[in-house]
Amino acid sequence: MILIIGGTSDSRAIAGELAKKGAAVLVSTATGHGAGLAAGSGIEVVQGRLDRDQLRVLMAARGIKVLVDSSHPYAEMVSRNAAAACGASGIPYIRYSRPGEEIPRSPLVETVDSYAGAAARACAAGNTIIAATGGKTAGVFAEVASGKGKRIIFRVIPDPKTIKRLINLGVAPGDIVAMQGPFSEEMNTALIRHYRADVMVTKESGSAGGFMEKVRAAEKTGVLLIVVRRPPETEGAVCTVDQAVRLALGYMND
Repeated sequence: MILIIGGTSDSRAIAGELAKKGAAVLVSTATGHGAGLAAGSGIEVVQGRLDRDQLRVLMAARGIKVLVDSSHPYAEMVSRNAAAACGASGIPYIRYSRPGEEIPRSPLVETVDSYAGAAARACAAGNTIIAATGGKTAGVFAEVASGKGKRIIFRVIPDPKTIKRLINLGVAPGDIVAMQGPFSEEMNTALIRHYRADVMVTKESGSAGGFMEKVRAAEKTGVLLIVVRRPPETEGAVCTVDQAVRLALGYMND
């Protein structure tokens, strides 16, 4: 059986191709939302965040022969745990890295290396900010904006736990946009104009995350787009679904 760490559109594509080729596939996702994305014919899903020891137990119990880590490019801890669990268990580890896109040179596009840096720059640059970096980073933006009179609009996946986390942070319901991306240029533009935002913050999410659609929306509306750069990828990572599928099947056939 092949274990896929996922919950992303990339992992769904990899799992689907492996299942079509007759492989037994188990997908591990952190959230119910991710589990819904992963579901498909011939694909089994387990839900819940797993540390490295829990991954080792799961792999031993299910007879996993190879692991494909197609977690989000910014889920660094997830990838470290998966690689460590594979190393301790003697199971091949394949890292799939979502292809990126070149960040355009534009006076409206700035890059930073951290969420804290993005929050600080956004709050310095505008009064209404759209944070499209995920629910886990909401606390960083809420803390930096606190007491400064800045409004943060959080665009997150429609996951109940994520929405609850935002409400517990004191985010007003009217400042939560819970929608499944990726989003078109038109949708991003409409959101910016609806909230009269000055700044949008995003990740370097590549085409699968609708990155260029945000860039074009920023250019159309004249808002500043702050991009949190990707963390360094694992050496030897593959960047196409076909490569990941072929490698995984190759290990299964050894």
